[in-house]
Amino acid sequence: MEIAALVAIMSGLFATIALAQPVADRLRLPYTVILAGLGLGIGFAAAWFWATTLTDVLNPVAQAILNLPISSEVFLYVFLPTLIFEVALTINLRRMLDDWVPILTLAVVAVAVATVAIALALQPVSGLPLIACLLIGAIVSTTDPSAVVSIFRATPAPQRLARIVEGESLLNDAAAIALFGVFLGDVVARAVTPDVASAIAGFPFMIVVGALVGALAGRLAVGAMAKLNSWRLAQITFSVALPYATFLLADKVLGASGVVAVVMAGMVVNFAAPGRLSPGAVAQLREAWALLAHWAGALIFVFAALMIPKLLSDVRWGDLGLIAVAVVAAFASRGFILYVVMPLLTLMRLSPRVEPPYRVAILWGGLRGAVTLALALAVTESPGVPPEVKRQVAIVATGFTLFTLLVQGSTLRLLIGWLGLDRLSALDRALSDQVVAVALQSVQETVAETTRNLDLQPDALRKEATAYRSRLEAAVARADAARDILDKDRVTLGMVALAGHERDVILDAFHEDLLPPRLAEPLLADADRLIEATRTEGRAGYRAQTRRSLRPGRLLRLGSALYARTGIAGPLERSTEDRFEKLVAQSQILRALHRFIEARILRIHGRRVASVLHDMLNRRIEETGRELEGLRLQFPGYSDELERRLIRQITLQQETREYDQLTEDGLIGPELRMALMAETASARQALQSRPRLDLALRKSDLVQGFPLFASLDKAARARLTAQLGTLYAAPGDVLMRPDEPPRQVWFIASGAVEAVTEDKTTLLGRGEMFGQLSVILRSPRRAEVTAVTHCILLTLEDGPFLAMLQDNAAIIAAVKESAAKRGVAVDDGLGRARPSESPFLQKLRKGLRSTR
Repeated sequence: MEIAALVAIMSGLFATIALAQPVADRLRLPYTVILAGLGLGIGFAAAWFWATTLTDVLNPVAQAILNLPISSEVFLYVFLPTLIFEVALTINLRRMLDDWVPILTLAVVAVAVATVAIALALQPVSGLPLIACLLIGAIVSTTDPSAVVSIFRATPAPQRLARIVEGESLLNDAAAIALFGVFLGDVVARAVTPDVASAIAGFPFMIVVGALVGALAGRLAVGAMAKLNSWRLAQITFSVALPYATFLLADKVLGASGVVAVVMAGMVVNFAAPGRLSPGAVAQLREAWALLAHWAGALIFVFAALMIPKLLSDVRWGDLGLIAVAVVAAFASRGFILYVVMPLLTLMRLSPRVEPPYRVAILWGGLRGAVTLALALAVTESPGVPPEVKRQVAIVATGFTLFTLLVQGSTLRLLIGWLGLDRLSALDRALSDQVVAVALQSVQETVAETTRNLDLQPDALRKEATAYRSRLEAAVARADAARDILDKDRVTLGMVALAGHERDVILDAFHEDLLPPRLAEPLLADADRLIEATRTEGRAGYRAQTRRSLRPGRLLRLGSALYARTGIAGPLERSTEDRFEKLVAQSQILRALHRFIEARILRIHGRRVASVLHDMLNRRIEETGRELEGLRLQFPGYSDELERRLIRQITLQQETREYDQLTEDGLIGPELRMALMAETASARQALQSRPRLDLALRKSDLVQGFPLFASLDKAARARLTAQLGTLYAAPGDVLMRPDEPPRQVWFIASGAVEAVTEDKTTLLGRGEMFGQLSVILRSPRRAEVTAVTHCILLTLEDGPFLAMLQDNAAIIAAVKESAAKRGVAVDDGLGRARPSESPFLQKLRKGLRSTR
């Protein structure tokens, strides 16, 4: 085809794509359905004009359209990486992880079940061998990301529903393409039975290797783009190369799943880029990819529709029955997953509950599109496939795709409306009436104040005020009619609004560079979970989620265990720094929410609801403060560094605003402003890296400041520091239990613990120790010791402790004092010394007599 003709056709297609969106909005149909219809119309029109003898005027145009170089490789290697990468780049990963079980169930298990079900249904009526029917099942079992994502983003579906369906469509291509490759090889080889064992054995390799390739490529790409922070266009250009290079490396070089590799690369960039690139660069990157994906998604639909006349060129009436069988089998298999497998996973507590309306929408929303047609086209292009298999694959896959797009796609919006997923509840409608009334009152006050200072004609002001007053009175009347909202419901709605404003505060702080991306992301994820938990479970959900957000994360617990067992401090230091920084930021964010309650919620819901929300917010502030105070006890001084850093950031932000205002007022010139801004930018850059927390240094500081170790010389203190372990305990953690063998002694560096025996309760605080008497007496523990505050403890094994006793008069005195204080019972038999023990220990042990 001539380049000029190709350029002319592509310009016409882009114009068609541009016009399709307003047409879709006018007809209230999904954009992709309009694109598919336009592509079908162009394709059938080109075929008719080429075949008809009525006129030859448009034959060159029709021939150019029919001869477009469209092949399966164009879809798989040009368009598919773009679409998948853009979805992986923009999807909310943390929220998707909340529903990872239903997503993987639909993405992997449902594909396998659908493949088998469609094959078993087609074999008796198609006359094809089972292996060919399995090939058809694998082709039509995958939902298309370009079809599903675009339609669900264009419909008023709930966020969780859209997230589940997007996640499924993003991940299921890997399973379907892997099965397709195995079954196509069997068909070409004329295999009698499918090589299922080979498929099962090869699938983990394709997934794992593809994921590793994508993760590595994503990390390298983020590192490279971080070095290009001063060149935004270079960053975007580099990101365009990433999905294609990753796909080809995984698919062609390593024989792994290119789809999984691209998905993983996109997810890594999505997760890591906000922490390495500037907020403006991340926003521009996502905007560029949104445009690329828009073009790719539109062209893939138009090109796929152009192929349909060719694929259906040999259709017979009996083939409609094959399409119907495939459709029914696909719905049955998908229904089995949604109504049998997923409820069982929920009963087993492996998956969140998926509401019945969601399941209906997911069942009807399993759309097929260009991926299915591309795989079918690959079969027709394969020289080793028998002609009848090619024919039936092309017809069934094309007919199935047309049914999902034209029937399911065009009615999906209606179904969502029929299920009520796009409608406000009665409570939300009542709230909206009151919100509108309050908003209009605020607007009236603001406009009155503004127009008072303007030189406008009184008649114009009076007429406009009368018209606006009528609108306001109608809004107030609707709000008064909804006064029967229960206070319980008002509190729930107020908490949802409060959580939403918390999210806005976090975003504002992020945009003003007060929160780094690595901190803003988890805080935003917590706010999103808080909104959803409050919507579904009310006050109980709000309280439960706020408590969950304060718990130490898995990484902190794993880092603590790693440090306790191996002495490797890096993961624990970074996790502790993250927790410190998050709690400091959270405490400031929560305090800012009181103003929102007074300014907004009070006017909508009244004083009683506002008072309840103030109390709940104060409780959150108190709980956050306790967690932060616990860390301050463990690491005195570190939180001060973080807070001073926050103050410096606020100061620099205000300084920047002041320079901008002085420039606008003409008091300083642009040259001076540039010099001043360069200085503040340098200072801001220095504040991007937070203070380092050195746990090894902390332990030596604790030993040096511990009263019981004050008499040790420098060498002895260094040996002791190497022998001591560090333990962090939260309130309620049980540190020692009765009847445990005595293997170590604890020293309380900060916080307080409670030791409970059968007849006594003792509170121990900073500078004291416990567990020493059992070690000396070689007797089982008698007390249960529990942390009552956040504590930092030093632990010493029994051997080093007994050796240290002989040289430390302070510890000997403390041991004797604690024996007298607690009345520990010791009989003479326990005073017998081991042959290897020194006379000192024998004497000390015998000196501890029972006072019970």
